[in-house]
Amino acid sequence: MRLLHTMIRVGQLDRSIAFYTEVLGMTLLRRHDYPEGRFTLAFVGYGDEDSNSVIELTHNWDTDSYEQGNAFGHLAVEVADAYAACDAVRAKGGKVVREAGPMKHGTTVIAFVEDPDGYKIEFIQKGTR
Repeated sequence: MRLLHTMIRVGQLDRSIAFYTEVLGMTLLRRHDYPEGRFTLAFVGYGDEDSNSVIELTHNWDTDSYEQGNAFGHLAVEVADAYAACDAVRAKGGKVVREAGPMKHGTTVIAFVEDPDGYKIEFIQKGTR
């Protein structure tokens, strides 16, 4: 068994695809419209789906936004340098919501950014866990 993908619902699909591809550097792996169901699925990731876990962006055509509730936490991405990753996100117009630095009560260097729908993405600096 292996984890295939994590699905999140997004209000504006093209805006979300732009964030994950242009700001976070993922690749759009596939996209398919389902007119009968009035939704589109787009899969983004850092590698092919055969050997990597990816993110499924689900856009329901009649829904512009979602309430996230309090159950979902965040997605995590390993980065070489969390400080540089935050600078790169900021330079591309992305939102950094927790600057890079050691986690509270630990030494792991982390940071948090936010996608256009308000989902949090944690950067974890490689070699600091």
